[in-house]
Amino acid sequence: MTLEASQETQVPVELVTLTIDGVEVSVPKGTLVIRAAELVGTEIPRFCDHPLLEPVGACRQCLVQVPDAGNGRGFPKPQASCTLEVAAGMVVETQVTSAVAAKAQVGTMELLLVNHPLDCPVCDKGGECPLQNQAMSHGQGETRFAETKRTFPKPYPVSEQVLLDRERCVLCARCTRFSEQIAGDPFIALVERGAQQQVGIGPETPFHSYFSGNTIQICPVGALTSADYRFRARPFDLVSTPSVAEHDSSGSAIRVDHRRGKVMRRLAGDDPEVNEEWITDKDRFAFTWSEQPDRLRTPLVRDPESGELVPTSWLGALAVAARGLAAAGSVGVLPGGRLTAEDAFAYSVFARAVLGTNDIDFRARAHSYEEAAFLASTVALRSDVTFTDLERAPRVVLAGLEPEDEAGMIFLRLRKGVRAGRTRVVTIASHLTRGSRKLDAQLVATRPGDEARAIADLDLGPADILLVGERLALVPGALSAAAASPARLAWVPRRAGDRGAVEAGALPTLLPGGRPVSSAAARADLVAAIPVPGVAAWPAEPGRGLEAILEAVTVGELGGLVVGGVEVDDLPDPEVARDALEKAFVVSLEVRASDVTALADVVLPVAPPVEKSGTFVSWEGRPRRFGRVLDVAGSLTDVRVLAGIAEEMGRPLGFRSTDEATALMQQVGPWDGERAPAPTVSPAGPAEGAVVLSTWRQLVDDGRGQDGQALYRATARPAVIRASAATLAAAGIEDGAPATIATRAGSATFPAVVDDLPDGVVWAPGNSGVNLRAALSADHASAVTLKPGPSQVVQA
Repeated sequence: MTLEASQETQVPVELVTLTIDGVEVSVPKGTLVIRAAELVGTEIPRFCDHPLLEPVGACRQCLVQVPDAGNGRGFPKPQASCTLEVAAGMVVETQVTSAVAAKAQVGTMELLLVNHPLDCPVCDKGGECPLQNQAMSHGQGETRFAETKRTFPKPYPVSEQVLLDRERCVLCARCTRFSEQIAGDPFIALVERGAQQQVGIGPETPFHSYFSGNTIQICPVGALTSADYRFRARPFDLVSTPSVAEHDSSGSAIRVDHRRGKVMRRLAGDDPEVNEEWITDKDRFAFTWSEQPDRLRTPLVRDPESGELVPTSWLGALAVAARGLAAAGSVGVLPGGRLTAEDAFAYSVFARAVLGTNDIDFRARAHSYEEAAFLASTVALRSDVTFTDLERAPRVVLAGLEPEDEAGMIFLRLRKGVRAGRTRVVTIASHLTRGSRKLDAQLVATRPGDEARAIADLDLGPADILLVGERLALVPGALSAAAASPARLAWVPRRAGDRGAVEAGALPTLLPGGRPVSSAAARADLVAAIPVPGVAAWPAEPGRGLEAILEAVTVGELGGLVVGGVEVDDLPDPEVARDALEKAFVVSLEVRASDVTALADVVLPVAPPVEKSGTFVSWEGRPRRFGRVLDVAGSLTDVRVLAGIAEEMGRPLGFRSTDEATALMQQVGPWDGERAPAPTVSPAGPAEGAVVLSTWRQLVDDGRGQDGQALYRATARPAVIRASAATLAAAGIEDGAPATIATRAGSATFPAVVDDLPDGVVWAPGNSGVNLRAALSADHASAVTLKPGPSQVVQA
């Protein structure tokens, strides 16, 4: 699992030579003086400047002197170095060599502190505050201001999650520039004038941006604070650990700050190749899901007499699990898509070497056989597109993917390319969303189920990039059309562990390292690399997928299930899944109690990402290694638990820890033999019916990964039905009135909103207020009925 560098044309860089503090330096043309000074070791104080934001020169703290060197490059007054580009022969004197520059910076600092409160001991920014630091290094020891400082009522709720202390604001405009330039959400702005100027929001328009938390982090003072973190800790009391976000497949770098075994906050890490310095609010605030009261702390075994789950020892639980799986005969393995690559590898080896089956499928969602072939042939081992490519490609086509909801860092990089005029975005979808409008995307209006034709009809070339989302698996022929396209292709799953599970072979037709199950050489290669006592060969027959596994349990062909990180309501048919879980001997590896653990025979608690090390593989194919943040006694990884069951069954895996699994994965390496063929499924067209459903899950929804974050959930976008005026009129529904979508399984009701969708198409969120899969047995491209409805959700 390695990422190959994308091939880019090298453009010659024009250099400009200037002198800074007596040191001659050559920098690329267009470089700002403040950046050039850093190259000679001089840090000019600043507040408004940020390398990823457009220069504005708002705070004036970075003033430098640019004397006339006889070449017309000088200025009579100090200049803001954050807006001044270098010029050939320019001479710059910073506060290090110029008394004029030093005096200007001291004067600016004095003005900034005139109204700034002296509340550092109670300010959340205290101890990590640029204003605090620069007031010490570039300020005066005493103030000349004797009048009453400006005050405001505090805190002012910019949103439920972001609070503003207006008297601390130094009007640097970092927050408003980020919101407008990076996120495309100009909900906040500088209002009023003069001494009363302040950050504000419009009437009845709270700062409900998916990226609002970044403004807290880049605020150079304590003006913007998190409602959750406010007054909870001091920076010098925290231990900081770098990690990787677990909520999507972007692999965003984060910093986890914790104290006394408890996470206090999460911040964006600095990784220019991936998330730069930004993360979604989900990655920032949704970290309490593993701390809820239903967290599993001890193994549970179902008592044969009472039928209840009772606590037991680890040795006892592993022994019961081993005996039960051995007695079950044939067993299916459902690892889920939230695992690290090492955990997925352990499940893959456990299925083949210990259980002797290829009945393993990580796709705990609706999918298709076509998708399995697509993943094996076109995704595994490939890394054709990177984040950097997204902001430089001439055209990026989105098919079955809404990046603002499903992969926030992709959205930000696309927006960066669009704003720079380098990238044009095309979206194959039912309608333009708020996110696609911020990308100035060209819409290829498509009825759900007709995406294969839309992809085939586009005139794509090798310079284009095609990003496909996981819901295209529900559209026959769509992934085949994507695989046949000449464009550079990338698959963007929603879950952090999905791509790693592909590489680890957690599929019925794929072995670790991208090896096809059908290849005798590949199987022999793995048996030699992963020797397990008593196992001379791995199974050769392709296994069953998730739906076939569950169906086989219900008809008695499989007697057991090993399940990890699977939510029943996300499965293609939750009722079939519950029936299968009731009939099978079930071993559940889970962090918290769930519908699966409630029906399991053995429940084995496993560690969440914060309590273990491992690797997530991003949608790029980039390994994102992270270390353990919290050392919690008795918190075991899936690798360790599966190794324990295997040892009880007399077939030890040969590895017990994450590090050992990583080393073995690297030793096994990628497959260099013949790959599985690409799928060639013919398009089927939209489902028959008067109305076809378009749906995906919004970033902020009812998912359990956001449990414990009521303030963050309060920023969710409204759950509504969207349809054309003609579609709503045909159903007798007025704009804003309640509308019901229904199937034979049940129904769900939302307020109706007129939008520019094709007639006969209705959009609804997948899990906001009601889980459409659980309530309606419906998903993207399903046929539904649309009718006026009551204001509540009705389930059959």
